[in-house]
Formats: sequence, C-alpha cells, structure tokens
Amino acid sequence: MLADSPLAVRIRDRLLALDSHNLRRSLRPPAGIDLSSNDYLNLSTDERVTRAFVEGAECDGVGSTGSRLLRGDRAAFHHVEEQFAAFKGTERALFFSSGYLANLAVLTALTEKGDVLFSDARNHASLIDGAKLSRAEIVVVPHNDLDALADLLRATPCEGVRFVVVESLYSMDGDLARLAEYRDLCRAMHATLIVDAAHAVGVCGASGSGAIEDAGIDANDCLSVNTAGKALGVSGAFVAGPAWAIEHLVQRARPFIFSTAAPPAVAHAIAASLRIIRAEPQRRERLRARAAYLRHRLNEAGIDTPAGLSHIISVVIGDNERTLTVAARLQSAGFDARAIRPPSVPEGTARLRLSVNAGLDEAVLDRFVRALVRALA
Repeated sequence: MLADSPLAVRIRDRLLALDSHNLRRSLRPPAGIDLSSNDYLNLSTDERVTRAFVEGAECDGVGSTGSRLLRGDRAAFHHVEEQFAAFKGTERALFFSSGYLANLAVLTALTEKGDVLFSDARNHASLIDGAKLSRAEIVVVPHNDLDALADLLRATPCEGVRFVVVESLYSMDGDLARLAEYRDLCRAMHATLIVDAAHAVGVCGASGSGAIEDAGIDANDCLSVNTAGKALGVSGAFVAGPAWAIEHLVQRARPFIFSTAAPPAVAHAIAASLRIIRAEPQRRERLRARAAYLRHRLNEAGIDTPAGLSHIISVVIGDNERTLTVAARLQSAGFDARAIRPPSVPEGTARLRLSVNAGLDEAVLDRFVRALVRALA
C-alpha cells in the first residue's frame, strides 16, 4: 500500500517538520480588502478585459488543443506578441503560458556548457531553477551589489558567454535594480543582461513598459521576461528582445516547444489590457501616489519599512508564528494581507508583503495602518 510506503513515511516526516516551524502553507481564496495580490492596476476585473476574454473564447474556443508549433497557434497570439513588442520597444516578443516557464526557457535555451550565469542572490525561484537546469556555471552575486558583480565578472574564468541575471523590481523587498549601471557593466565585460521585469511591467516607465524604460535602456540591449499575470491582470508572460534571440527560443526552448499553448482567449484579454495601459496613465499615477501615502502613514505610525518608492512594501516581523498571528488579526479586521515565510524569504525575516493597488483610497489605507498597529501590539 502506498500509504505505508517509505515515500509516505518520509513525506509525513517532512510535513511534521514544516508544522513544527510554522512553515506549512494552506490554500485560501481571497477575502477582504486586497493588500496581497499582484493586480496592481485592477485590470483583472476590468470589464473591457473580461469582455475581451469572453469574446476570445467564443471566437477561438477555450483550449488551444496543442503546442504553438502544432495546432495550438492562433492569430491572436501573433497579434498580441506584435502589440507587446511595440509596447516594450523591442524587435520581437514571444508569449509563454507562465512567467516561470518563460524564465526556464530563457536560461536553458540560451546557455551552453562553458557559459557562466551571474545571478543576483534574491532572484525569483524560477530564475534559480532555470539556472540550475542550464548547462552554465552559476555564480551567486550579493544582492544589488554592482562592485561585487564587477569583481566576480573579472575573477571568474569563462570559456563561453557571460550572463548577468537580475530582476528589475524585487518581489519581496520592493527594491529596484540599478539597470543602467548593469547595462554599462555588461557592455564593458561583454556580458548579456537578462532582466525579469515581472513586477515592473505595466507600472514603471513613462509608457508603463517597465523599469528598463525608466533606466533609459534600449530594450533590445537585453532580454526581458515580462509577466502578464500581475499589473496586466491576465496570465502568461512575454520574453522580449532582439529578433534573433526570440527566433532561437522558438526553435530551442523546451518549455515553448513541448507545452500546450495557453487558451487563446488569454491573448485577446492581454491585448485589451495593453490598450488600457497605454490609454490610461492615470492608473499608474494613482498607484504611485497610493504607495507613497501608505509608506508615509506606516512611517508615521513607527512601523519600519525599507526605503523606496515602489508599490511593494515589506513589513519584516521576523518570527514565523508572530507573523502568522499578525496576518490573521489583519484578516479578521477585513484586510487580505498575508504572511510570507521561508523559503520565500531568508530565515528570520518572515514578513507581511504589502502590495498596493490603484483601487485603494487613502481612507482605506488609514484604516489598514490602524489595524496593523493593533495587530503588532
């Protein structure tokens, strides 16, 4: 019987260990005022986006029925890829059904034996896993430390290509990478810059295309992975960059070649979302204002938050059990703020990861800060 097998015994021991450290996760649907999702611009429920999704399903069906290289391709995918490339300012873009798959694709298809990947210490799990699956040597770089990266680039032998892998906006701390300096360093060291733009696309930049735009970088001077399930409000992700790199992914990226394509309706919905982002910059402006207001109110209340301007604000509590208790108190008060614990963050840094969205107003944020002060007491 599988229930009595060595595997079952081992897994039960692992689950008990999670329980003993307050690290077991649970699945819980949203409830209360949103301070935890990545729906930064409130596009996931925008009527124009949902209508485009429904109309796309009526036009193309609810399933793609195969990989893009077989019968799963649709005109809607090509249209939204062209639309996104124009939005991002790149020669070409390629759509994947998730950001995780896109990161695996980039890091496994572009690297070869003899290459070296210089990966920021706080990169997302998908970048870490993609690096491990690649054939390149991995060098972990202290977080956002340009001097350390420069030293490691000079000191690490490399027979092939050097890759520098960073996020533009880090999801747990809300801090921004110094992308212009990374670009300059990569140019000087003949390295290729790869940027996970998941939490910046749709939000940063004059047009909303991301932090690469804010940094004044030609988006074809790097490869970027841009998720559509956060500020864009839908799902999937685009890899954007020069045409030669995107064509190589079509030919060699296993997560693209061997995955059933996303439902075509997703492409229709993303196209609508991109049109809204272009036409309504006030959403981004409102988001920035609300994030600044919440930071100000938290600091006034004596709650430490990292310096910064982004819409992701971490309140580090430290102890796992206390963090769960604080989150539960906030949820009882009607706020959906969730506990983030290791391994998502380093040991001893359990926290509330507060993500601001454009739909919050100052009165709600005031009530939240008061509830947080009570929860921390």
